[in-house]
Amino acid sequence: MTKNSVYSVCGMCTVRCPIQVDLEGDDLKFIQGNPHSPLKGALCARGAAGPGLLKDSDRIRQPLIREGERGEGKWRKATWDEAFEYVADKLQGIIKEHGANSVLWSDRSGPFADLHKAFVKGIGSVNYCNHDVTCGRNVHHAAKSLTGFGRKGTVYDYKNAKHIILQTRNIFEAINVSEVNSVLDGMAAGAKLTVIDIRASITAGKADNYFQIRPGTDYAFNLAVIHELIEKKLYDTKYVQKYFDGFDKLKVFISDYSPEWAEEKTGVKAADLRAFVAELAKAKPQVIWHAGWMAARYDDSFYVARSAYIINGLLGSFGTKGGLPILAKPGDCGRKGLNSLAGLFPKPEGKRADGVGWKYPHLDAGPGLLNLAFKAIETADPYPVKAYIVHRHDPMMALPDPDAMKKIFEKLDLMVAITFSWSTTAWNSDVVLPMSPYLERESIMACKNGLKPHFFVRKRAMEPSLDTKADWEILCGIAKKMGIEKLAFDSIEDIWKFQLEGTGVNIEDLDATGIVSLTDKPVYFDRDNLKFNTPSGKIEIISSKWEEVGEPSLKPYEDKPAPEQGKFRIAFGRCGVHTQGHTMNNPILHEQMPENVIWINKDKAAEMGIGNGDLVKVSGNNGYSAQTRAFVTEFIHPEAAFMVHGFNSGVPAETRGRDKGVADHRLMVGGLEKWSKAGGGLSLQEHFITIEKA
Repeated sequence: MTKNSVYSVCGMCTVRCPIQVDLEGDDLKFIQGNPHSPLKGALCARGAAGPGLLKDSDRIRQPLIREGERGEGKWRKATWDEAFEYVADKLQGIIKEHGANSVLWSDRSGPFADLHKAFVKGIGSVNYCNHDVTCGRNVHHAAKSLTGFGRKGTVYDYKNAKHIILQTRNIFEAINVSEVNSVLDGMAAGAKLTVIDIRASITAGKADNYFQIRPGTDYAFNLAVIHELIEKKLYDTKYVQKYFDGFDKLKVFISDYSPEWAEEKTGVKAADLRAFVAELAKAKPQVIWHAGWMAARYDDSFYVARSAYIINGLLGSFGTKGGLPILAKPGDCGRKGLNSLAGLFPKPEGKRADGVGWKYPHLDAGPGLLNLAFKAIETADPYPVKAYIVHRHDPMMALPDPDAMKKIFEKLDLMVAITFSWSTTAWNSDVVLPMSPYLERESIMACKNGLKPHFFVRKRAMEPSLDTKADWEILCGIAKKMGIEKLAFDSIEDIWKFQLEGTGVNIEDLDATGIVSLTDKPVYFDRDNLKFNTPSGKIEIISSKWEEVGEPSLKPYEDKPAPEQGKFRIAFGRCGVHTQGHTMNNPILHEQMPENVIWINKDKAAEMGIGNGDLVKVSGNNGYSAQTRAFVTEFIHPEAAFMVHGFNSGVPAETRGRDKGVADHRLMVGGLEKWSKAGGGLSLQEHFITIEKA
């Protein structure tokens, strides 16, 4: 039997690691990281469980059109042509009555989003969103307000760093494989690792310094670090003189925020904080203070991220090898980038439904603010939003308060889910268009920017085993029915040819390894001649764009309320064997972790008579409660209770994952309204829960 390998891209999480799929005839034998990848190819447990998607007996087998009430689970099987016709007719009717901007889209983002943006622009809608309101919006805007680059404008050069600080970034569990390998390479070369967290995660277990901080006091900790750097003159003076605008105002602002002050707020001893800052000073400028990945946590998370970037600036990390080098793109390698599918269409007219760019002029459009787009569905302000297309994304799991969302979605005339597995959102949709699992689909060409920019491609390793399609087939199929000719591609090869035209790269060039590097060596810009993308060309401590809308650049610290007696501040995160709510029904990964437990501090548990492994009842303030097991440990702050996110979706079609563990997002009542006007992120850990022995 013929043996062959296909180079493709993993689809088990948003990272999209490059992979090699080994086949014998039509049988899948093995999946491994692409050994030719400049990202040091490897796979995590989730990536290795890709075959579980194919083996999932609960998979959606063909297009479905709702017949009963939303969420009732009554579906009519449809052909693809029938489903495309149905969706196209509904969209055209809605657009005719309410205008193109009445159509909302959201997805998980990632390297293939150019196709999605092209589809939305082809319809004529301004309302493209993704999940980032629950992830990196605060970090992006913090970076934007200081450097003008945004959070993806710099690279974390871990392997050349001397000190790595992870705050709101659990890198060894919320896994990006290439990042994990780079951190380990850096540590092997002598880099120190510091972790600041409310609990001792696996990442904390590998750290040289671990600070167990009181929940919600990260900003206080960071202010004290800035205070110590400035008061002791431990910062990079030449760098600050050259690249800082507004340093004197920072110096005045920070004067009262001493390590002793921070000790009262955070619980971290002043002497320990001072010793830590001294270590940073010795390592500068090869220091990385990670500003956060999922930073939709507290009301002041924008300022936590902003203070982290200020610390990076004070230490001279921006533009530094071993720090935060400026991101390189194909043009920086003397090469042409991929042609944009979204560029085929003009910019749609009108205001965004979420208010970004006009009501909130300091915030970038980009992914938008999905919770505010939902508000527009509810209120029809600034105009009616009547159709919602959800692509590979489960907002009813990813965002808080699904009961509130369900009521909001009642105002929609059409809700379409494009998905490779069941989700709460798909279960409550009008039409479900099943996307082939990543092993059975190809995707558009993509470019990975960074120190070594490169093109890469996902190729179909196997033919679809069920009546499913690739995302390009689905969107181009709907586009054809709607008469959007520029997106009516007949083959993925036609799309690839369009994307590669003029780049000097051919489709055949990617056959050998799935990757074409655009440079032989990492691209580092001249640290002595940096140009920041701000009005002054410098790191701006005071951002006029934020000040003009009443959001201070330097915000005084405000105390957060402690939990009431018997309550805990909710905390959540990820683990190494699941991807949020996407993998709980995967038979391979479900076996590894069938439900989440809840972390409780041992002293608090003793007060409540709860022992390790006891069954407990976890309740919110909306009547929702669920049972799980207690994980009793000294390695979590007494005010917090932690759960892995993504369990107990409640979807009847998922026979393994349903009713297992606690759905943390259902405990966040009113959470769609809790968001940061300064950064745009939701405040998902500003909620309190009750725990009692079951």
